[in-house]
Amino acid sequence: MVERSSHVVLTGLAFGESPRWHDHRLWFSDFYRHAVFSLDLDTLEERHELSVPGQPSGLAWSPDGALLVVSMTDHRLLRVTDGSSTTLADLRDYCGFWANDLLVGPRGHAYVGNFGFDLDALLAAEGVAGLLAAPPPTTNLVVLDPSGEVRQVVPDMSFPNGMVLTPDGATLIVAETLRSRLSAFRVAPDGTLHDRRVFADLGPVAPDGICLDAEGCVWVANAIAPDVRRVTEGGEVLDRVTTTQPAFACALGGASRTTLFAMTAPTSSRFVVSDARDGAIETVEVDVPGAGWP
Repeated sequence: MVERSSHVVLTGLAFGESPRWHDHRLWFSDFYRHAVFSLDLDTLEERHELSVPGQPSGLAWSPDGALLVVSMTDHRLLRVTDGSSTTLADLRDYCGFWANDLLVGPRGHAYVGNFGFDLDALLAAEGVAGLLAAPPPTTNLVVLDPSGEVRQVVPDMSFPNGMVLTPDGATLIVAETLRSRLSAFRVAPDGTLHDRRVFADLGPVAPDGICLDAEGCVWVANAIAPDVRRVTEGGEVLDRVTTTQPAFACALGGASRTTLFAMTAPTSSRFVVSDARDGAIETVEVDVPGAGWP
C-alpha cells in the first residue's frame, strides 16, 4: 500500500462538502457559511459564488451548463443560472432528514441522497453506543430526470452519501456511510438504477464523499479517521493519504486531474462546527487521474 500525507491549502471553512473541479477552479459547498465557493489553486483566492440560506451540499452542472445545488434543510434541488436560483425539484416527500449529496450524469439525470435521520442529535444524546444499539433508519436515493421530475425512488439506503458514475455511464457507485460499504447499480438509458450489488465492503471505515480514477478505483473519504483511501472493487486498499483531521469529501482535479482534494474538519456535528472555522481543504498529488462523473 502506498502511503502519502496531504498538505493544507485553505483554512477557515466551517464544514466543506462536495468538492468539484470545474472551469479551472475547485468549487465546494460550506454548510454553515451557507454558501458555495470556488478556489483558484494558483493564488489560493477563495471566491464567494452563491448564497444558499437552506444550507448547500451537493453540487453538479447540467449538460446545458447550469449549476445545480442541493439546499439541505428545505429539501430542494436548485438550478442556478446567471446567479439566480429556482427550484428544480422539491424532495421533502422522499427525505428522512436533510437532503445531501448530488451527482448529475452526462444526459442530465440527477441522483440525490439524504441523511435519513438526525445523526447529530442521536450522537449528542446517546453517543456511538446509541447509534449501534439498533440499525438506524434507512432512506431513499432519488433519481430525477433532467426536468426535475422524480423518475425512481431507491429505498433501503443506509445514509447514501458520495456518488460516482463510471466513464461509460453504465455504473453508479454510492457510499453507504452507515453500512461501511460502497454499493453499485447498473444504470439504464433512462437513468434508473438496477441490479444493486456490493462494490466493496470497507470494514472500519465510514465512507462519505468519493471520487473515481481512470483505473476504476474509488478514493473514499473516511468520516471517522484522518485519511482518504483508494480502494479496488472488492475493497483492497491500494493507497492511503493521511490528512490532518477527519476527511468528509474528496475529488480529483487540477490541470491533469491528478490533484486529490480532501475536505476536512474536526467532526461533522453541527453542534461543534457550525460556529467554528476549523474546516480545511487539503491536497496531495496522486498517480492515476480522475475519471467519470463528477
